Formats: sequence, structure tokens, C-alpha cells
Amino acid sequence: MPDDAPGPEFSNDAERQRYEWRVDGELAAIAEYDLRPGRIVFTHTEVDPRFEGQGIAGRLAKAALGDARARALEIVPQCPYIAEYIRRHPEALDDPSPPS
Repeated sequence: MPDDAPGPEFSNDAERQRYEWRVDGELAAIAEYDLRPGRIVFTHTEVDPRFEGQGIAGRLAKAALGDARARALEIVPQCPYIAEYIRRHPEALDDPSPPS
């Protein structure tokens, strides 16, 4: 891979109310949410089939939860994937470090 090729990229598309994970500029995964006063309700997580099996959903969940914690939002995991991620990684709710 050339040195100037883009790598993984995490972002928050506030207008669409979703976190995005891009790989080499391509949208690989999303975590949709409903932002309410003081809280964020995670509603759906999806990985493009071309990127499945690469651990992208977990990296996206970690980054999204980290961003929500850094913003001091109460996290409400209605999405089954986010709920399971929190169950397996309870420390994700304690770590307000910025996403990487």
C-alpha cells in the first residue's frame, strides 16, 4: 500500500446521526443513533458485506462509545450489537478517551 493511501477513518456524521468507519475512503460500517438531550441512543450497526470478518464493527463500537463518553452523554444501547459489545467490554463505558 502506498504511503499516501488513506487508512481506516472514524467520523461522526451528525446530520445523518451516525458514526462511520471508512477503509481506504470507502464506507465500511455505520452505527446509527438518535441524539437526545444528554443521551445517545444507539439504534443500528451495520457492516458492508465486503468488510465483514475484519473486526471493523468492534473498532467502530469502541470509537463511537469513546466519543459519546467524551461528550458526557448517557449511552442507551438499543442496537443488539452495541449492547453485546458493552456486555463484553464494560470498560468501554468508563473510558472517555478520544477515538483512535
